[in-house]
Amino acid sequence: MVGPVRPQFVLFGSSIVQLSFSNGGWGAILADVYARKADILLRGYFGWNSRRAIEVLDHVFPKDASTQPELIITYFGGNDSMGAHPSGLGPHVPLPEYIENMKQIVNYLKGLSDSTRLIFLTSPPVDEERVNKYASEHFSHLVRTNELCQTYADACVKLCQELDVKVVNLFTAFQQRENWMTDCFTDGVHLSAEGSKIVVAEILKVLKEAEWKPSLHWKSMPTEFAEDSPYDIVGADGKTTLNPSEWTFHREVQWD
Repeated sequence: MVGPVRPQFVLFGSSIVQLSFSNGGWGAILADVYARKADILLRGYFGWNSRRAIEVLDHVFPKDASTQPELIITYFGGNDSMGAHPSGLGPHVPLPEYIENMKQIVNYLKGLSDSTRLIFLTSPPVDEERVNKYASEHFSHLVRTNELCQTYADACVKLCQELDVKVVNLFTAFQQRENWMTDCFTDGVHLSAEGSKIVVAEILKVLKEAEWKPSLHWKSMPTEFAEDSPYDIVGADGKTTLNPSEWTFHREVQWD
């Protein structure tokens, strides 16, 4: 444990979460946006579905922990929505079970504390042609279609609305961008830097519009050790120093 203690934002989900610090990923972007404001914690598990998530809920988020996260961003559905394998093995979860699993996850996370806020992410679309063209010889035939992705995404949105939980519909958000199939993925499924920017923009939009007290939008949160100091860089006048605590000029995108 290191101090000072900051608010904790946990990213919980499957590979789109695990890889969110790779290739200019959305987790890394959030860590930069919330530098000196909140700690971004990664709990991502490549290949997982909602069944496996339920199995570890009390390990990842123990209810008797001394502190609970201020925000949990959850993503499951991309693997659940894959077509069923004839063997019965694999990540596919039937839609009714997926809905029930996600409901169980929502209710568990809601019960962590009165101040823990939730955002759920739906499945994004996929580039079906690239998925089929570059399938690995190590895998059995993978069934990933946008029809399935949309069905599970719509179900996630509907459930979150019923349970009064914030939700980002990545299936629709991605398709608002021109050339999304070529620009937003590294392999037709996992996110490129451009795809991750869409995720960040949608999450920050939710955080800005949410009427949560206190606000968890980055511009509303205090910056750690932000006081002026004589040790800061000396300004052009040669007499005063410039406080760099809030500088953002290094960012490729000036996030709202």
